[in-house]
Amino acid sequence: MYRSHNCGELNASHINTEVTLAGWVQKSRDKGFMNWVDLRDRYGITQLIFDEGRSETSVFELAKTLGREFVIQVKGTVIEREAKNKNMATGEIEILVTELTILNASLTPPFTIEDETDGGEDIRMKYRYLDIRRNPVKNSLMFRHKVAMEVRKYLSDLDFCEVETPYLIKSTPEGARDFVVPSRMNVGQFYALPQSPQTFKQLLMVGGMDKYFQIVKCFRDEDLRADRQPEFTQIDCEMAFVEQEDILNIFEGLTRHLLKEIKGIEVDKFPRITYEHAMKTYGNDKPDIRFGMEFGELNEFAQHKEFPVFNAAELVVGIAVPGAGSYTRKEIDALIDWVKRPQVGASGMVYAKCNEDGTYKSSVDKFYDQEDLNNWAKITGAKPGDMIFVLSGPADKTRAQLSALRMEVATRLGLRNPAVFAPLWVVDFPLLEFDEESGRYHAMHHPFTSPKPEDMHLLETNPGKVRANAYDMVLNGNEIGGGSIRIHDKATQQLMFKYLGFTEEDAKAQFGFLMDAFQFGAPPHGGLAFGLDRLVAILGGQETIRDFIAFPKNNSGRDVMIDAPAAIDETQLRELNIMLSGK
Repeated sequence: MYRSHNCGELNASHINTEVTLAGWVQKSRDKGFMNWVDLRDRYGITQLIFDEGRSETSVFELAKTLGREFVIQVKGTVIEREAKNKNMATGEIEILVTELTILNASLTPPFTIEDETDGGEDIRMKYRYLDIRRNPVKNSLMFRHKVAMEVRKYLSDLDFCEVETPYLIKSTPEGARDFVVPSRMNVGQFYALPQSPQTFKQLLMVGGMDKYFQIVKCFRDEDLRADRQPEFTQIDCEMAFVEQEDILNIFEGLTRHLLKEIKGIEVDKFPRITYEHAMKTYGNDKPDIRFGMEFGELNEFAQHKEFPVFNAAELVVGIAVPGAGSYTRKEIDALIDWVKRPQVGASGMVYAKCNEDGTYKSSVDKFYDQEDLNNWAKITGAKPGDMIFVLSGPADKTRAQLSALRMEVATRLGLRNPAVFAPLWVVDFPLLEFDEESGRYHAMHHPFTSPKPEDMHLLETNPGKVRANAYDMVLNGNEIGGGSIRIHDKATQQLMFKYLGFTEEDAKAQFGFLMDAFQFGAPPHGGLAFGLDRLVAILGGQETIRDFIAFPKNNSGRDVMIDAPAAIDETQLRELNIMLSGK
């Protein structure tokens, strides 16, 4: 037996108990006649004491050779600790060691295995197995496990059945690039790794499974950022014989359950807003509603006033920033420079200060009088002491720029409190979006999303106005889940393929198996998928997902620990009938 107890469970009730512990040496303190060692495992830290007067000479001398991260086993007696540590669960006791075995020596680690480490991100990624020993990463992985278990419990209690779907599938156009896998037994043919189990969960509904879920890996070969990895995990769900309201209620319930069980927070019914309202009010389809600063459209009171910049704009729109009336000119200029960065792309910014005495001072006083600026304040909801920031230009582009500014200002003002949770539903997404580059419409979600029946007639005359039976759940400015009611009949699916530019042959080649299945009694069905990585990170109070993934990739999609992706040798290439270009 390597251990009778773990390093986090011993306390004063165990005094005089003989115990066996095993773990890693966190640190040691050699005082000459006495040596203390902190022994660590996943569960905590226990202090060991080696005493020249009470320990055998061989054990006492061996303890002096211990280095950081040595793996050891000790046997000894639990005794009361003289200098108690109230910050440790085991701080009342220590182990007087009678036997010491070095199970494995360790090189000096390249960074300190402490909560606050001296290791940068690159070195910690390279030695991820060491980084996992640190409490912040270890606790994040355990937190992820807790969330996943609560998800399984909630859905299983509602009669959902967890079903695995294949990883080696067929490449289909779903928006992002596929990762492809060559088939040795089928020369010149390739599998694709699934971007999602979309078609399989629909086939499970055709198969009568009724309520399906899966915590599943998905793969997309796309550019990375802090909240995106080439492989990620979804909580994937599908239900038969449901309408949109059924799905929203169940998965709002799941989110409420997680907030209560994981965070101890009770949340009322989630607000619902339309996609159109989200874009006009917040400038994006995943608004952060922990704070206000809603958009106010100012065309009526900003145009035709001799100011050519606003007169030439499709949209003039502003936000009222609470308390920003005290901003210095230097702070305002810094924000103007911020919106002019290429990442945001605004040509400039107009501002108007709302003085405490009810007057206004703006950067465009030459063109606008106090009445005009008072109207700006009314529309944006500005109060004395606030500042109104105004952008103008093409409508969609300007809303996106102001949305970025809104989030930046909120961050600077400390309004994005990670301990506050503000979920909502965004509904009534457009079914299609026009792509200027290809000159045709694409599915905003995927080709299997059902249009709203009352909008079907618009497919011929105004396809951009057709709304989908689609919905996203948003939490603190992040889309954490999305789904739709699916098309379940062959005729409507063929019509959808037509408007997406598929020929009949293309549709059959790509999705013939699904179309065939629809002819054998497909039920009405719909579903939703949560991004587990992002959901866990937000619940854990973080913006990025990496620390909640055991072995993440870096921003170049590389695993620097195992050095992947990597070249394969010529023998493997020949077996796969692959010839690399340039060779």
